[in-house]
Amino acid sequence: MTMNEIKNVLLWCVGLNYAVLFIWFGFFVFAHDWMYGLHSRWFKFSVETFDAIHYAGLAVYKIGILLLNLVPLVALYFVS
Repeated sequence: MTMNEIKNVLLWCVGLNYAVLFIWFGFFVFAHDWMYGLHSRWFKFSVETFDAIHYAGLAVYKIGILLLNLVPLVALYFVS
């Protein structure tokens, strides 16, 4: 793979991962009660625990995007 192909792949990965992150956030904000009802069928936890789990998941996912996609992409743009 050439450097340009790697940059294009990383750029697509960043875009798709941020799209997933924004969709997850949108569902969390606008369909919170529906998501809680769906998950509370399988697991018994409070609304506060549900919010904390999703907030932590969003944070970990965002950090993963930054460290695994965005930082290598920026590094490749600085190198080339």
